[in-house]
Amino acid sequence: MAVNLDELRFNEQGLIPAIIQDVQSKMVLMMAYMNRESLHKTIETGETWFWSRSRQELWHKGATSGHRQKVKELYYDCDQDTLLIMVEPLGPACHRGTYSCFDRIELEPSSQQEMETHTANQPGGLDYTILTQLIETIAQRDEERPEGAYTTYLFEKGLDKILKKVGEEASEVIIAAKNRDPEELRNEAADLLYHLLVLLREQQLGLDRVLDVLRERHGK
Repeated sequence: MAVNLDELRFNEQGLIPAIIQDVQSKMVLMMAYMNRESLHKTIETGETWFWSRSRQELWHKGATSGHRQKVKELYYDCDQDTLLIMVEPLGPACHRGTYSCFDRIELEPSSQQEMETHTANQPGGLDYTILTQLIETIAQRDEERPEGAYTTYLFEKGLDKILKKVGEEASEVIIAAKNRDPEELRNEAADLLYHLLVLLREQQLGLDRVLDVLRERHGK
């Protein structure tokens, strides 16, 4: 994880904003500030350290809560004045106990309609937004573990339960296809995709890594 600190542009207070993003789901988790010392500690320890502007001291994310962030990738932007840190979160990022510090602002219906129209006008007219939303929701369930949620149940039961469900859903996809039942097949395929995404989350393997394999194969 080589980074040339001399290329970075810290502000007048000696700070640089750091955007923290889940390496798997790609959800933005939080934004905080780093100084040179906290950045050095982040690189040396492989976990995020920040500078608290209110307390005027270094703080190690998760030192008291246990919700640490393992650094996987580190970038700086074209102006060298902002950091992007990809992490594997070990618990919620926000002090509220939520997966992310950011809350979604719903778009006005007209704006949403414009987006959907734009997508429909693209080659193929397919909208894969739901996959991104599902990946984010699964990641949120993993970190927050809300009581009563089915995804929480799967994570708490562990890998064997998740693998069992993936196997069951794969078998049901095969049966639906053999029955030549399109409605049954699309429902079972949706169940399989969902459980596969849960498995990828449990394994800390992002869907983008899987898509990279497909791109490599397609290019051959």
